[in-house]
Amino acid sequence: MKIGVLALQGDVREHRKVLQDLGVEAPEVRTTADLAGVDALIIPGGESTTMGKLMVEGGLDRAIRERAERGMPVYGTCAGMILLARAAGGGEPPLLRLMDIEVQRNAYGRQVDSFETDLDVPALGPPALHAVFIRAPVVERVGRDVDVLASLESRPVLARQGALLVSSFHPELSGDARVHRYFLELVRQRQEF
Repeated sequence: MKIGVLALQGDVREHRKVLQDLGVEAPEVRTTADLAGVDALIIPGGESTTMGKLMVEGGLDRAIRERAERGMPVYGTCAGMILLARAAGGGEPPLLRLMDIEVQRNAYGRQVDSFETDLDVPALGPPALHAVFIRAPVVERVGRDVDVLASLESRPVLARQGALLVSSFHPELSGDARVHRYFLELVRQRQEF
């Protein structure tokens, strides 16, 4: 199994380390050729406008959208969540528009307002998941096919729609690999078909 990490900008190294620690090959994805060689993709946190522009420049936006529409699992954290959303407020970057959610960029505040908290995530079991929020987006609306896996103050922060997974927070920074394991299980389920 190869889980690519979009390597245009953001928390690339951190996601790759978690995956490699789980025994998974985690190549960097910078081109459409790189994307063709992976079974699934993680779009890391970073700066969504920059990432979106670079995706469009290299044709990755179309290639990711086409692969995801054919069933390739994609996990977006923070900026990745914004890029996967159907709509985003607060300045809209080029979006993949794959997941039926609407988000507000930087809704939890500026960099200095970043915080950590524990979340109850029944799909992952106990104990609570330690979550790191950095200039995080807020999910303002979810479609009926979206499963909310965790919320903070009644706002979804971890959600799934089919083979798509998103989080407002950065699990790659928490030292807890359960969200990545959950994503790997989605990938395994898709490979069984």
